[in-house]
Formats: sequence, C-alpha cells, structure tokens
Amino acid sequence: MAKQFRGSHSVTVTPFTPDGGAIDVPALKRFLDWQLACGVPGVIILGTTGEFLTVTDEERRHYVEESVKHVAGRMQVMVGTMNAHTPNAVRYSKEAQELGADGLMIAPPYYYTPTEDEIFNYYKAISEAVTLPIMLYNNPVTTNVDMKPALIARLTKAFENVRYIKEASMNVGRVYDIVELTDGVMNVFAGERIVESYRLGAVGYVNPYGNYIPRASSRIWDFLVAGRLEDAGAIQALINEMDHIIAAGHPTYGHQCYSKALAAAAGYPVGDVRAPLTTFAELGEEGLARREKLLAIMGKLDVLMDRLEAKAA
Repeated sequence: MAKQFRGSHSVTVTPFTPDGGAIDVPALKRFLDWQLACGVPGVIILGTTGEFLTVTDEERRHYVEESVKHVAGRMQVMVGTMNAHTPNAVRYSKEAQELGADGLMIAPPYYYTPTEDEIFNYYKAISEAVTLPIMLYNNPVTTNVDMKPALIARLTKAFENVRYIKEASMNVGRVYDIVELTDGVMNVFAGERIVESYRLGAVGYVNPYGNYIPRASSRIWDFLVAGRLEDAGAIQALINEMDHIIAAGHPTYGHQCYSKALAAAAGYPVGDVRAPLTTFAELGEEGLARREKLLAIMGKLDVLMDRLEAKAA
C-alpha cells in the first residue's frame, strides 16, 4: 500500500453549530487549518471524540466530503467507520473511500461482545469491500471487547490492508506483543503511555489532545523520533495531569465535552456536544473550575514548548 501513517494523529471533535443542529463547516475549516499550522500529520474524524453515534448518515457524508476537500492532501484524513451492524460499517467504509479519505479507523462491533470469529468476519467484510488502509481500534472500555494480540496477528495475516492498530487496552506491553506476533508487519499506534509505547515499538500516537493542544500533542512524537525522550516525557507528564482532571469529571466520555470547551478557549469554537452527553454549560461551577485547571496546564505547556523548540533550534 502506498500510504504510510506515522506520527501523532488528532482524533478530532465534530464541529456543530451553536444550536447543535448541524455540522458547522466554517468552524471545521478553521479548526483543520489550526491542525495544519501546528504540523499535525493527520486527523481522524468520526471517532469516539467525534461523537460518531450522534451524526446522521447525511451529516456523515457531508462532514467527510468537506474535510477531505478542505485538507486537499495537506495532511492525512482517516475516517472512523465502525458500526455494530456489519453492513453499515461496510457502507460507511466504501463511502469514505469514494470521498477521498486516506484511511479508516475501525473499532470492532460494540455492545454485542462478539466472539473472535465474529470480529474476524466483520473486518473481513470491510477489508474486502475497500482498498484503503485500515487501522484497527482496540479499546475494551468503550467497545466491551478486547482484541488480543493473537487475533490481531490473524487479521494482519488474512488481510493486506489491515496494517495499523490503535492499541488502547491500557496494557502497554501489548505494543511489544503485537509487533512480535506479526513479525513487525502491524504498525502500532499508541492510545496512551506515549513514551513507553514508543520504546516498545509503536510508530505513532492517536490522541484527543490535539483538539486543544495540537502543537504539543504532535511535537511529542517528533521529539521521540529525534531521540529526545526526556523532552517527550516532560510533555507527557503535563498531558497526564490534564487527563486525570478530565477523567475525574467523566471517566469515559469527558474528552468530548472538554475538548470542545478547551478548543473554544484556544480560539477555535466548535460548538458543544450532543445529547445524551453533558454539555459544558450543564457542568456548572464544577466544570468551570475544572476548565480553569486545564487552562493553567495548557499555559504551562505553551511555555514548555517554547523552551523545547528553542532548544531544538
């Protein structure tokens, strides 16, 4: 396959109009330009952070089309095309390919807790319908299924376009296991534990932090590749602080709400979340206090990045 994915990709929010009734295309374009200006190598739209479950099929098509058209090859655009119903996942995947996406990120069928054979057949149907590179997404917390390294190796061996995985099982040792079991054919992207994942063979990072700190979240991988592990670790420490604050408010889905609130604070308003998620306004005083703590860390990151980039120069 010609396309190769490397580095730190932002799993982006979906910009909605102020009333939440539609995709906000002007806000989307401003947001994508911000990602480009910060050197982000690629975005992944319609992932968990992108509230893919709340977007209609018509909105999905419009969003993918506008994103690909606006980026115009300046960075890679991957599309989340997962669905609990296999034919829908196939349909979304074919549509993303038709609209010019560079790749797909696909979690296994959620809710049903499928068997390994059911997961295999799900990816089989998708991979046989498209030629785009497929990034598997292993996140047991949100899908209720954990794809073990042996299953990953089986999928990699069976399908030539299954060559990437976002590994977010919280077990960093999986990175090494997957690389070993697939003889290095599978390219692992970290879902967390950035520095540790790099040490164990990861080739990139998929993260929601790019929604509000794209400079730091993209440069951290550049520093790793350059051998600046201590500098990358300093960035990771501040990201971890932010993550703990967000998780305290909502252990699973806090990133959607706070990503949008913090993107707005950074000068790139993208609307709020759709029901049933709690909007930032509904968080009240607690949400405001938590946002202030996060903004303070963002300020520290700006200072740190200035210092680290000056050091590189």
